Amino acid sequence: MNILVCCKIVYEEQDISVLPDRGLSYDRAELKLSLYDLNAVEQAVQLSGNIRALSIGGKNKDNGKIKKNLLSRGPQELYIVTDEALSGADTHQTATVLAAAAKKIGFDLILCGEGSADLYAQQTGIQLGELLGVPVISSVSKLTAADGKIIAERTADDSVDVIEAPLPAVVCLTSDINEPRIPGMKDILAAGKKPVTEWSLADLGIAAPEVTVDVISILAPVGKDRKRIIVEGDDKATELFDNIKNEVRS
Repeated sequence: MNILVCCKIVYEEQDISVLPDRGLSYDRAELKLSLYDLNAVEQAVQLSGNIRALSIGGKNKDNGKIKKNLLSRGPQELYIVTDEALSGADTHQTATVLAAAAKKIGFDLILCGEGSADLYAQQTGIQLGELLGVPVISSVSKLTAADGKIIAERTADDSVDVIEAPLPAVVCLTSDINEPRIPGMKDILAAGKKPVTEWSLADLGIAAPEVTVDVISILAPVGKDRKRIIVEGDDKATELFDNIKNEVRS
């Protein structure tokens, strides 16, 4: 089975600084793999097969350390599409480029995280399946594959949905589906020898996708001063609860 795992490179959240006007500065922010996509990589390894990773982004996302980190987690090779037109791409633009690359690579199953660590729109995987014209199952907490089909479980509030779909398909996984493994030294050394294929939009035979969402601004939330209410002593649960209740209502 040919498994394609979509991975996004994002900024380290702890490195993002808030400016006086509540804008965000990424000047000192390191890059990393989106944590939600690590679950997709781990699931691909558990399913086993021919595993390939796919990522897109601007030129600043062409990071050798991150490539090695990704390949050390199980994929046999990595495809990356870089173009300045993809910097800050919205979900539609991302899905369009991923679809073009997936068609060129070939796949039986595409795995995506439930969302990205930066935008967390939870739309890219769904739009990707629509563009490819294949079944899409989202919010999957358990996945098996056999005999040309997949069986997915999706946990609801009071039930578990079991969904069966033929391959090829796109599946979006929840973060509780597994615990991503930590690569060992042998895996890290082997990652340096795995092939990496880099494409531009021209290599895919497509132009820069149309922008469908205009971002007006990105601002940090308004900060609030601490109330500095201190509850001390025994049997103060009611007082603590009342304080919390009052804050929620205000």
